[in-house]
Amino acid sequence: MDTASHFVVGVGLAGLSQLDPVVVSQPAMQTAVILATIIGSQAPDFDTITRLRSNAVYIRQHRGISHSIPAVLLWTLIISASLYMLFHLNDGFGHLLSWTLLAVSLHVGMDLFNTYGTQALRPFSKVWISWNIIHIFDPFIFITHVIAGALWISQLVEPTLIFPILYIIIAIYYVIRVCYHYYVKKHLQERISIQQDDVLTIIPTVRYRIWHIMIKMQDGSYKLGTLKRGNIRWVEQITSDHHPLINRSCQHPTVAALQSFTKHTVAHITEHHWGTEVRWCDARYRYRRQYPFVAIVFYDHDEQPLASYVGWLNDQKLYKRLYNEAKLSSQ
Repeated sequence: MDTASHFVVGVGLAGLSQLDPVVVSQPAMQTAVILATIIGSQAPDFDTITRLRSNAVYIRQHRGISHSIPAVLLWTLIISASLYMLFHLNDGFGHLLSWTLLAVSLHVGMDLFNTYGTQALRPFSKVWISWNIIHIFDPFIFITHVIAGALWISQLVEPTLIFPILYIIIAIYYVIRVCYHYYVKKHLQERISIQQDDVLTIIPTVRYRIWHIMIKMQDGSYKLGTLKRGNIRWVEQITSDHHPLINRSCQHPTVAALQSFTKHTVAHITEHHWGTEVRWCDARYRYRRQYPFVAIVFYDHDEQPLASYVGWLNDQKLYKRLYNEAKLSSQ
């Protein structure tokens, strides 16, 4: 989920911790647990710092080892021990540890439900787990947490009342979304003609009754559409171009980074007066007729790489950045 959603969940867990008699028994412990749940709910995404090295490193690392089983335990231990010593607590370490573990684990668990996913099973498996059930920003989850937090801060409702109710509602919501995802996919499989080796994927959007449809076909092409209130609208079918540089570009670190994260890539070639542009895009992310999650390599006429980029960027900023890096004229 996005950073704001993880933050409000951290606040929500801080409110829920008020049910713990050990937590509320002393102000220092109470403060430590509140900080632990808020920091713990963000900790797995601290791998964002790898962006300072390069976008390629960030793409490879984000939601990878930082969301693994050892990392969850390590984040929990570091945060809990640091706060325990900072507030000079004499007892209750197990309770502080438990609330921190809940916050960190819930972060990873919630990330499994969106399209981006995580490598949560590392070190046992490096497979990306993405269940495509809930959008990376879910208005219902965010708004309900904000309302509960506001009621707590304004002291209109006791946290021991509002937050258990909140998480019962959230648990029911997740069950409903899982069931709805299963229903929508089964419904589409009955309506759409799909070959035996075709793979159907449905992708959630911010709107509850609107889903993106993606079919990976036997020839490697993708058929993309939208399901809106029961109506299917096909928008595009895309496939990779055929060009020697496409295979060669797979060895480039920029493209390799994208392909380490997603298997739903399509490559296109654009010829320029100075050379060739190889653009790989993730077919899952289509926005306003564009595919903003890309890996691009510019090659000169001798097929030597001039510049590259991987990540999220619109075309205008993308070309400005790459042209400047390659010192090429955009004319």
